[in-house]
Amino acid sequence: MKTSIRSLVFVAACAIVGLANAAPQCSSDAVVRAKKLLTFHFGEDDRISISPDVKELPSIRNPANSKQQFKVLEVWGSIYKGNYRMRLIYHASGADCTLMGQEILEYASL
Repeated sequence: MKTSIRSLVFVAACAIVGLANAAPQCSSDAVVRAKKLLTFHFGEDDRISISPDVKELPSIRNPANSKQQFKVLEVWGSIYKGNYRMRLIYHASGADCTLMGQEILEYASL
């Protein structure tokens, strides 16, 4: 009996860890859009690289409808020696991800 309870607890813990490490919804689209955003600002450049790591930040309210929430995903990219933080804002409905906004900020100390 103790062995089956321990097994059940172990399986539950593995499931929780697996969910915690799962990629956020819209993350693959965010990486693609981040590359397009850097290219838009700086033009085609072979030195553009985008990190595949996507961090989900706290959601924000839709300014046009306070009952709706937008997902905020953070992606980092670089060009040569410049690093850029990009935040992509999505409305996620089911499996669909609609890009609602984006921001880019150079990571630099002036």
